[in-house]
Amino acid sequence: MGGCSAPNCSNSTTIGKQLFRFPKDPVRMRKWLVNCRRDFVPTPCSRLCQDHFEESQFEEIARSPAGGRKLKPNAIPTLFNVPDPPSPVTPQVVLPVKNEPVEKDLNMGDHGYARRQPPVDSEEDGVQRAEEERPCSLCQHYKTKLEQQQQHTVRLQREAEEMKKRLYKLSKIEKGLQVFLFEDQIRALTLAKRSRRAVWSHDTLLTARKIRCAVGVKGYEYLRELGYPLPSYRTLCNRLEPKMMVTTSMQDELAELGLGIITACDSPEGNVTSDEGLIGVMT
Repeated sequence: MGGCSAPNCSNSTTIGKQLFRFPKDPVRMRKWLVNCRRDFVPTPCSRLCQDHFEESQFEEIARSPAGGRKLKPNAIPTLFNVPDPPSPVTPQVVLPVKNEPVEKDLNMGDHGYARRQPPVDSEEDGVQRAEEERPCSLCQHYKTKLEQQQQHTVRLQREAEEMKKRLYKLSKIEKGLQVFLFEDQIRALTLAKRSRRAVWSHDTLLTARKIRCAVGVKGYEYLRELGYPLPSYRTLCNRLEPKMMVTTSMQDELAELGLGIITACDSPEGNVTSDEGLIGVMT
């Protein structure tokens, strides 16, 4: 069996000391080589003595089959007499474990070599676990989009509920309007103000004439300004008021008297011989 492979460590200084062979794991083997500051390919006979390991790198209780101390599965040598030595390994803080009453009752003696040691994760396992626990950027992206879609769905559902409430109120208002308004008046409420597309029924015209007779012309126009669906005063006069036929020579006199709106019209008999046309006066 060869001696210690570390620099400045001769075979004579390793007599009576425990030797440990290089690990088979390439990652741990590389760390051993870097720390001992040697660049070579370890052989099955390559070993390091116990002087290059800190006390924290040995098992506290477990022993090797030969009775010597046993290294931890992830032990790393850090004690070397070389320039720029490697940093020491920080010992792990071990919390005290409460003694179980069952173990006291058994009183089977000290069989520490048979006690199960907690599994120690290697560095590769730690890196792999860290990568698995690290959130995936694509998963985070889809998770954010899903949350946004859920918020948008909730907002649309809230708007749909508000629209249902508004439609219910509008249907109640429409039923209330049908009590005292005709269908053409209800349609007129949806048109723009002063719109000429409104088509008035005969019943609406009769009702409008009654309102005009009750409140007068100014009151009638005031109601229309407030938005009450009524035909214009000109439409009301053209559709319902009787016409009186006069000659053109009386146009100026009637305009001064203010008898109504004066419009040109044809003679009812069609045999007027004078050059004067006829005009219609709506009272």
